[in-house]
Amino acid sequence: MAKSILFVTATRIGDAVLSMGILGRLVRDNPGARVTVACGRAAAPLFDAVPGLERVIILDKKPYSLHWLGLWAECVGRWWSILVDLRNAPLTYLIPAARKFRMGRKGAGHRLERYAQVMGITDEVPTPTIWITDTHRATADRLMPKERPILAIGPTANWQGKTWPQDRFADLVARLTGDQGLLPGAAVAVFGHETERGSVQDFLNSIPEDRRIDLVGRISLLEAYACLERASLYVGNDSGLMHLAAAAGVPTLGLFGPTQDQLYGPWGGHCRVVRAVAFSDIFPQDYDWENSPSLMDTLSVNAVADAARDLWTECKEAAS
Repeated sequence: MAKSILFVTATRIGDAVLSMGILGRLVRDNPGARVTVACGRAAAPLFDAVPGLERVIILDKKPYSLHWLGLWAECVGRWWSILVDLRNAPLTYLIPAARKFRMGRKGAGHRLERYAQVMGITDEVPTPTIWITDTHRATADRLMPKERPILAIGPTANWQGKTWPQDRFADLVARLTGDQGLLPGAAVAVFGHETERGSVQDFLNSIPEDRRIDLVGRISLLEAYACLERASLYVGNDSGLMHLAAAAGVPTLGLFGPTQDQLYGPWGGHCRVVRAVAFSDIFPQDYDWENSPSLMDTLSVNAVADAARDLWTECKEAAS
């Protein structure tokens, strides 16, 4: 009989992407296993092509944590071979399983390292595995030109505080794709959710139409991953897209300010971060998390352009 895996993971896209490293290890080590994933609605499409996927249970937050009661009700009637809970949900204690792995609230290190600790993995930190289909690849082939380099940009984030100003993205793109830039004449692919279009429209308009690839709200997460696989370089805010780019293997530069890159930076030798100021110094007194503007103003275009050049040089040298 095939093994059954219940994988309880994140609400947000970035954490869900990072968790796919240990899911990849589970799928690899348990061939033919039937997989059920429980996650937030935004992250759910990431798992559409997981081998052996039976279902994805959407965890929409409910008052009094009743979403966990719903998960228990859907899963308690089955004996699971492996249960992995990365959310530390109390009710998963009551779901029967031969082996359980739970992520506690205490721990240190990058999120990927913590996930490896949960699973008792000591040989190497499992990097995210993203499964896509030929249909996703065909979409990327149609959207991403093969005859020129492609600069991928992720100009949005899930809150304003960690969003680099859009006019600086415009200046950066002009510099990197200009005649003396890293990627002269490159196409520029811009990624984002449909709800973010208003915040990036001026930036989109700044890119010459013949080089602009506007993907904001026009493709799925797995199509975005397939497109990122074809990019030459990615620059973007700390976001789920940044982690997708890193997982795709593209040289990835993450822009950080009010989040800790030691915990959530893009993972891999092909990735780097550049910060506004030290995390401990970035929050003003009485900061309003919902209404205050970007905390990334101290990060200059020069600093990002220099970091991009250094990353590009390192990746080229490593590949030679």
